[in-house]
Amino acid sequence: MQNHSTPRPGKPTRKASGPTPATPQVIDELRPGQSIELLKALHILTREGKLNQDTRRKLKQVYHLYQFIAPLLEEVSGSPQGFTLADHGAGKSYLGFILYDLFFNVAHQGQKPSGHIYGIETRAELVDKSRALAAQLGFAQMSFLNLLVADATTSAELPDTVDIVTALHACDTATDDAIAFGLAKQARHMVLVPCCQAEVASVLKKTRALNLAKTPLAELWRHPLHTREFGSQITNVLRCLQLEAHGYQVTVTELVGWEHSMKNELILASRPATPNVAKTRAAQTRLQQVLAELGLGELSVRFAVPATAEHSL
Repeated sequence: MQNHSTPRPGKPTRKASGPTPATPQVIDELRPGQSIELLKALHILTREGKLNQDTRRKLKQVYHLYQFIAPLLEEVSGSPQGFTLADHGAGKSYLGFILYDLFFNVAHQGQKPSGHIYGIETRAELVDKSRALAAQLGFAQMSFLNLLVADATTSAELPDTVDIVTALHACDTATDDAIAFGLAKQARHMVLVPCCQAEVASVLKKTRALNLAKTPLAELWRHPLHTREFGSQITNVLRCLQLEAHGYQVTVTELVGWEHSMKNELILASRPATPNVAKTRAAQTRLQQVLAELGLGELSVRFAVPATAEHSL
């Protein structure tokens, strides 16, 4: 007798009726206790609480960056007066908001440490939106300031010193502005993910003919594409030397895999209680030598080490 329950060849099996079980995707991606309302407001989650490919990539980058910043936050949060973190070129404050949520609401949900996160941004409309969102979510230990870097360095709205300075994908010279701010505020740590940079490339292009006559190394930036790429690379080299010349210990690594972002370089700088005088002076010398060798003398002011740094050693 034929078994009629066996499906006929070539005929698809009928699926059982009933509701499709909900995907556990969001539960797997998010941290326990993380604010769903925040992630929806930042458009990292859809209204239905889902992640698309682009927002998953953004969230992964911020999570990975948090792994580097969290130990620094734990270190500085032991201060009796509380820690301070300034996020430079904050934009929509993705980084600041998620740092706040993960550190205050997830890692320390029992008892929040004393501390404050400042978002510094030049676009007033983004500052207004961030302020409104922080008020809506009850993120009381956050402030958002509509300031240029020069104003931020001297503004009474910020403390005289800042423990941590962050800058995530700050374009062109904005990363340099963040470094200048951190140096002026005697930051203990700086966490920088530079973005596009054109200033050094423009100087290399301007002095290309002279340098080709002077050194064969100018072949490294003779072609326009190489000028742009080499300019970006040497910019970060100069930034690292500048930080080391001020006594910081610098580590350079990848933020996430290259498949997620081409702007992937992470610069971590920490100022030890007692700087290594010999290494600091050597970095000061190398910085000036590199600028001279590449014909970048007009950028000496940007990357200069003031005499006060030498006297402080």
